[in-house]
Amino acid sequence: MNLPKHDCPSSDGLDVVVVGESLTDVVISSDGTSEHPGGSPANVAYGLGRLGAATGLLTALGNDDRGAAIEAHLRSVGVTLLPGSYSQDRTSSATATRAEDGSASYDFEVVWDLAPVAPASIPKVLHTGSIATFLEPGADAVKTLLQQYRHDCTITYDPNIRPALLGSHTEALSTFEELIDLTDIVKLSDEDATWLYPRKDLDEISTHLLGLGAGLAVITQGSQGSLLATPETRLTIPSVESVVADTIGAGDSYMAALIMGLLSLGTDGLAPAVLDQMGRTATMAAAITVRRPGANPPTAEELRDHMVVPGKISGVRTRPCGSAVERSIAL
Repeated sequence: MNLPKHDCPSSDGLDVVVVGESLTDVVISSDGTSEHPGGSPANVAYGLGRLGAATGLLTALGNDDRGAAIEAHLRSVGVTLLPGSYSQDRTSSATATRAEDGSASYDFEVVWDLAPVAPASIPKVLHTGSIATFLEPGADAVKTLLQQYRHDCTITYDPNIRPALLGSHTEALSTFEELIDLTDIVKLSDEDATWLYPRKDLDEISTHLLGLGAGLAVITQGSQGSLLATPETRLTIPSVESVVADTIGAGDSYMAALIMGLLSLGTDGLAPAVLDQMGRTATMAAAITVRRPGANPPTAEELRDHMVVPGKISGVRTRPCGSAVERSIAL
């Protein structure tokens, strides 16, 4: 497995490049309708910016008001929009209808294509996922990028399954498994896992993902915590009880915090104690996110303040930046 090379900074100063869709999230709830910048990869990039990572996003926006709002949102936390990201006639959207228990259902109006460009230099981590890895014609361009950078940086992947936008289960599973072969770290929710592998339990699924080539498989399980597995180690991280406003963006906050942990790895690599701390930090990031509406991830300071042992947060650096129910959360 490739782990971040700390002695090889990129020439453009980016620690992480995120590749994938940016959307306008239209949220419908009992309080009315609102619009927010969203899209799983864009949320991950925003979460990384809030945690202090030098991050670039390669995406596909329309030259319209929604696209401008997304760019301003990302720039507010220091995320760089990479060249070629304004490539569509209009910015895609996802409508989330929020239920009383805080959960959300989604409808999408998405066009995904990727300009034929690549990051100017090699980042420490390249992250992708969600619609961008399944929806053509852009999905093929994403796969080409992963093939190009496979041996040069750490590649992380969150499929963030959206059945309404996928083809047949067989096609989606084939696409997913082809990308695992190009991936160092895969993170998915228990819902993603059971949709992809309905006849396997989560332990079997994590073992299968490692067998496909992943060096670290992470499966989040809501109130049951999260499972982190490498070929040498298998850990279950407990969940954190939270008063939930909604769950939008919680999994993306988890992913961002996990990547931050990767950026701070020392000579111990993914030793059990390191992996445990990474998982606990990512779980707390998700828990903070669900306590407030929308995809609103924590800052480095907030995450530090909420951890049980101050100063022991894997990968968190500081950069200034511009009806509820109680339940356990680890998304």
